[in-house]
Amino acid sequence: MPAIRERSAPRTPQHRTASAPPGGSPRRRPPRPARAYWPYVLIAPAIGGMLYLLAYPLLRAVLISLQDFRLRQLIAGDAQFVGLRNYRTLLSDPRFWEVVARTFAFMAVNVVLIMTISTLVALMTERLAKAGRTVVLCALVLAWAMPVVAATTVFQWLFHSEFGVVNWLLTSLGFDSFDRYPWFADGGAAFAILVVLIVWQSVPFAAITLYSALTTVPAELYESARMDGASGSRIFRSVTFPMLRPIFVLVFSLEVIWTFKAFVQIWVMTRGGPGDATTILPVYAVQTALSSQRYDLGSAASMLTVVLMSGVLVLYFRQMFRQEDDPR
Repeated sequence: MPAIRERSAPRTPQHRTASAPPGGSPRRRPPRPARAYWPYVLIAPAIGGMLYLLAYPLLRAVLISLQDFRLRQLIAGDAQFVGLRNYRTLLSDPRFWEVVARTFAFMAVNVVLIMTISTLVALMTERLAKAGRTVVLCALVLAWAMPVVAATTVFQWLFHSEFGVVNWLLTSLGFDSFDRYPWFADGGAAFAILVVLIVWQSVPFAAITLYSALTTVPAELYESARMDGASGSRIFRSVTFPMLRPIFVLVFSLEVIWTFKAFVQIWVMTRGGPGDATTILPVYAVQTALSSQRYDLGSAASMLTVVLMSGVLVLYFRQMFRQEDDPR
């Protein structure tokens, strides 16, 4: 009898909403208005352009690095899949590892100089009066706005062996050994000139970014630290740097990326010479692809460059996060 009562019990409103309506057809949701799709329509061109300009070249480079892709395959389009053979060829080449070592040395020197000089410039700019601060910021913006090729050409003329200002100035100061000195024929000198050029081009962005972050630090923290007798370096280590750690991480990461992929300056100024003195991984990839039409090896070198650069950033992020999690 209890079972009969349960069967004959009337349905609650909840049961009625979960089941089909009296007409028998399932209840449909009301259609979304057309204006709800407009945000997706508006961002679709940007997403499509980003995928075409970024994702497609990357996927195409990965595919070429796994093929036997030379000049004939570029024209005929009948490239064969060879797997990881191109990567094995590169990893067994002693010259490739020399270029890798030179690339890391080039990156380390540039990033250390950029971060150090940019931090000092940002701290100096913060302490200047309004007029001096305006002059410094305008100078940084103008230097940052100069095109890369134009700046590289200016540096070429500055260090020209016959008409360069640097040789003329050093000779005027009594250094006669620099009369018509061929800067770009000396590997060490060419390497140093490229470091100066890239640091000069990168410092404005980093300095302006760090200065903007410095303006957000409350002045009360500095006043409390000074009242406790903290020195300038102690204030920077205990107050400024902890407050600006995310910005330092961001600037450091961008500088690693930009320095690791520095190509235009080296290609315009030295094309990787003299010898291999200024050849880093991006230049090596282009040289490999163009010198003997080995586009497959050039693509493989580019992919290894991306992997190595990502490895550097991952290690740095892990170290930074480990320091943040350390209670001390």
